[in-house]
Amino acid sequence: MTPLYYAISAILVAWHWMFVNILQMDSAGGATWVLSIIGLTLTVRAALIPLFVKQIKSSRNMQLIQPKVKELQKKYGHDRERLAQETMKLYRESGTNPFASCLPILIQMPIFLALFRLLDHHAAKSSGIAFLTDELARSFGEAKLFGTIPITASFLHSGGVLAVQVLAAVLVVAMTATTFTTQRQLMSKNMPPDALSGPYAQQQKLLLYVLPVVFAVGGIAFPIGVLFYWTTSNLWTMGQQFYVIRNNPAPGTAAAKAKEDRDREKALKHGTVVETVVEEPEPERRPQQRQQPKKQSREKRKKTSGPQPAPKPKPEGGTHD
Repeated sequence: MTPLYYAISAILVAWHWMFVNILQMDSAGGATWVLSIIGLTLTVRAALIPLFVKQIKSSRNMQLIQPKVKELQKKYGHDRERLAQETMKLYRESGTNPFASCLPILIQMPIFLALFRLLDHHAAKSSGIAFLTDELARSFGEAKLFGTIPITASFLHSGGVLAVQVLAAVLVVAMTATTFTTQRQLMSKNMPPDALSGPYAQQQKLLLYVLPVVFAVGGIAFPIGVLFYWTTSNLWTMGQQFYVIRNNPAPGTAAAKAKEDRDREKALKHGTVVETVVEEPEPERRPQQRQQPKKQSREKRKKTSGPQPAPKPKPEGGTHD
């Protein structure tokens, strides 16, 4: 964890220096250190944007190949080994990494633990580490929000201060709600209907309900400062995902249809597209053809017409009485 201590403490101390020297905030104030934690969160999340883009692409590919995955399950459902081989082959051909969706949270966990350690151990005991000197660690550990809430306290270790438990409970609820909303937003708006019934959908549903419970249970033991970090990170994720779903949704989803409607309305509003009603042409009326008589044989024609009268002989000159 030593390299992480240096990285986290450098960013944290840099934000603290900026708030104290540029904005003239109290060096030992709780608001100064909370804002420094929020600045640390924003810096970390900005650095993770490339991984988030990779996560979005991987999640989209996972959604789009779900029909093919179902076909493989029907074809090789009796052979688990062959099914796994063919599924991995499909992932490689489509450029999909099923574990890419977990990269941002997996990388954040060590950072989260490093910050937890800085607050819970070094700041609480005024023991500096890396760029967090003993003096800064003492200031960090003694900082209080609103003059009564130590940012190193937690719901379980509130020191008998009711305000600590109230603020911790509010932050835990906010952290849980933002986690649930982010996952729910992904499933309801940016997943095609075919992807809502496969194994990938089951995985997403599991995360939808399990992650908030994990954060809610674990959150009561987190220091106030760590709760600010995680809640801010969740808000960033929710906003970032909302932007991506709104502007670059997966094909065949509710978000894609909503974007098409918005683009059409925008085009009509700016006059770039003229909406016209195309009337269907009436069917062409062809002149009725005269019905041709049926062909008849010579004998049948004779029977129909009857015996013809013999022609009268021409007189050979003069007139006869």
